[in-house]
Amino acid sequence: MEKFFYKQPVPIDFGPGKINLLPQIIKRLNRKRGILISAPSMVRNGTAQKIMDQAEGRIVTIFSDIQTNPTVYNTDACARIIREYKCDFAVALGGGSILDCAKVACFVVETPYSSADFLSRERSVTKPGIPLIAVPTTAGTASEVTSVSVLTDTERNVKAPLSSDYFYPAYALIDPELTVTCPPDVTASSGLDVLAHSLEAYYGKKHQPFTDMAAERAASIVFKYLLTAYHEPENMEARAKMSEASVTAGLAFNMTQTAAAHACSYPLTQEFHIPHGEACAFTLPSFWKINSRLGFESERLQAFSRRLGFKDSEDLADRIDEMKKEMGLRMTLEEIGVLTEGDLDKLVSHSFFPNMMNNPVLMTKESLKEMYNALRKKTKKIV
Repeated sequence: MEKFFYKQPVPIDFGPGKINLLPQIIKRLNRKRGILISAPSMVRNGTAQKIMDQAEGRIVTIFSDIQTNPTVYNTDACARIIREYKCDFAVALGGGSILDCAKVACFVVETPYSSADFLSRERSVTKPGIPLIAVPTTAGTASEVTSVSVLTDTERNVKAPLSSDYFYPAYALIDPELTVTCPPDVTASSGLDVLAHSLEAYYGKKHQPFTDMAAERAASIVFKYLLTAYHEPENMEARAKMSEASVTAGLAFNMTQTAAAHACSYPLTQEFHIPHGEACAFTLPSFWKINSRLGFESERLQAFSRRLGFKDSEDLADRIDEMKKEMGLRMTLEEIGVLTEGDLDKLVSHSFFPNMMNNPVLMTKESLKEMYNALRKKTKKIV
């Protein structure tokens, strides 16, 4: 008989207009001095200031100096501001980069150390930080309900996940209306990140019944609604469904962790500057096919594909590529900047993060290179 453990400690408050409940949620925390950690776009369009004004004096400062791929310097700078203003709680308003930065900053502020010390594993995360209310403005990372943060250490040239139960936000406030202003490229990339979370959670070695249910639900929503959200950005049904898919996928991969497509995404982002979701989607169809053909999960993946309305796993994978093409994402090695044999070898060697081992089919440098080579332009050979 199967045994499993499932945990989700974050209260999830979901629905259009829910952002208006933020002042009440802050009061329930019974904290006095907060920081709003916000995306620069939310500062520019006035949303951040509006939230600060509605907080009845309980938010005392705003921090928004955060890169698209947040660095340990961003988190340390945020922690310095938290200390300077003596904040005892935080609100994070933005996409995955903002939420990831906030989760680590809220912890680091309670220590004398740098974020780099924890990302390098020189020090362990051993206690909670100040409470965080997470308010996502994209439908993608589900960082609002997970215990993981992905940071970059530019000095060591490393982008990697950092995980701890102490990183869970105190509250997730998910208002799909906040995603309406997402540019099309962000909608595409973040939406495909949701699909990667779903499919990797389903085939990852740590999957279990509860995560399987969430993963299948999330994937089915993405296939139905992502292109609508992309082409019709003000379609609230599509936006709400993609927000639902994002948090639902988070309920899956938070327990299973990600797998091979995410492992490959880190060098694609760090060294070839491909946005995270697009980087995950670059190899996602390939891994779905590999795991459906060769792995011990092949029958499950074929059945999953048919339940979602596809002829088989190949058909599902081909649909991902069709969606990528329709949304203008890169499809070949040449398009992402892998032009030489040296580039390819570097990409392969840098793809072996620990989550590669969560893939049901064991990938070697040889098999990964063969997979990547299949993503070349057919008329152009890498030399």
